Amino acid sequence: MTALGLSFCAAIGVHLIWTRWAHGLRNLRGRTAAGTSRRGFGDSIQRWLVQAGLEDTRPVEFVAVTATIGLLGAAVTFAVFGSPLPAVLAAGFAATLPIASYRSRRRRRAQRAQEAWPHLIEEIRILTGSVGRSIPQALFEAGSRAPKDLHKAFEAAHREWLITTDFARTTAVLKQRLADPTADAACETLLVAHEVGGADLDRRLEALAEDRIMDLHGRRDARAKQAGVRFARWFVLIVPLGMALAGMGVGDGRDAYREPTGQLLVAVGMVMIVGCWVWAGRIMQVPEEERVFDR
Repeated sequence: MTALGLSFCAAIGVHLIWTRWAHGLRNLRGRTAAGTSRRGFGDSIQRWLVQAGLEDTRPVEFVAVTATIGLLGAAVTFAVFGSPLPAVLAAGFAATLPIASYRSRRRRRAQRAQEAWPHLIEEIRILTGSVGRSIPQALFEAGSRAPKDLHKAFEAAHREWLITTDFARTTAVLKQRLADPTADAACETLLVAHEVGGADLDRRLEALAEDRIMDLHGRRDARAKQAGVRFARWFVLIVPLGMALAGMGVGDGRDAYREPTGQLLVAVGMVMIVGCWVWAGRIMQVPEEERVFDR
């Protein structure tokens, strides 16, 4: 019970560190550094979940899953090593798994959007030029043929257009849902053309599509070159875990991990493993394009 209690405290600590780093919160009641209530905290988490394609997941559910996985990691680690210190560390590390999973899901969704936007931009260019569609109509018609996980963003933008007929608010909804630099640039180009007009929309969309295609090819090449390294990265976790399990059958085995020295060595090893995993992920990271028109 002591290990589980410490593990729960570790999970809460990870939550506080994460919210302080990501959202500037100082305590569980949602107070910022300025001392004002952060009412938009739940909205911020919900917006991140929407951008990951998890519209039906509430922030409370996400936090509950994070705490549950932290406790589960602590229980498994305590069952293996029989010592509280590694269990506490495992709780903290396991509690970050939902966040890492969310980031990975959001990254994959962004990659699919990057691959789809050159074709969408080209289709919008043809619809507004040769076919003679209006800019909003061309946007929604092209969006109906976008990848499946982008449909909800275009549907939400279409609903906003039907209710308000305000194209600025419509593009704002689409940009918020997609959270993609290419979507920002395309929406701003269409918004300016819709509000100001101009005969060069065809040329601007063509140039934007060509630029996105070149960027997409560069990112594909970079990811292809990293495929072998990404596979080798998993050995950072597999090899130490295998050695730890093998060590349980040698000499004193599991009892050795219960000694103070054994607990300390296991804890240091866990910290080093996680540090190497994070470091390897950072040096392999393909730089993400920054959003410019996200306001």
